[in-house]
Amino acid sequence: MKNRTNRQLAIKQIIASQGIHSQEELLAQLHAQGFDLTQATLSRDLKILKVAKVPNATGYVYVIPEGGNASQANDNNEIRFLADGFRDLNFSGNLAVMRTRPGYASSIASVLDNANPYEILGSIAGDDTILLVMREGITPNDLKKSLILIMPKLQEKIG
Repeated sequence: MKNRTNRQLAIKQIIASQGIHSQEELLAQLHAQGFDLTQATLSRDLKILKVAKVPNATGYVYVIPEGGNASQANDNNEIRFLADGFRDLNFSGNLAVMRTRPGYASSIASVLDNANPYEILGSIAGDDTILLVMREGITPNDLKKSLILIMPKLQEKIG
């Protein structure tokens, strides 16, 4: 399961940088990067990432929606704004402590809880601190990648 976040980050990067027309094409790109997965796993990942197919000059290509409808755009803008409140992330065993600017912790924790990533068992938020409990076997790097999947703007801060 640890490979899931790396694979989903790779899917997002491939789709963003290339005009991918089919799952077979995407699967070949992932295999070329060393990912061992089936078409069924790829389909699940595409659904989780909310990947869509849109027409372009060469046919239909995959895209990862940044806004879609107005409520999605507002949600994405809110998540980008919330990432501005991030200060730092520290680890101890299977615990992670995220410090935020005052007033941001509960909103960020809510976004993380709603995303329900595999790596996080749960969170407790105060005013400027979030305690994240990671699943057994999850490394700090796994959690960082998962957080970046949920809040891409964090890559600038914890990448």
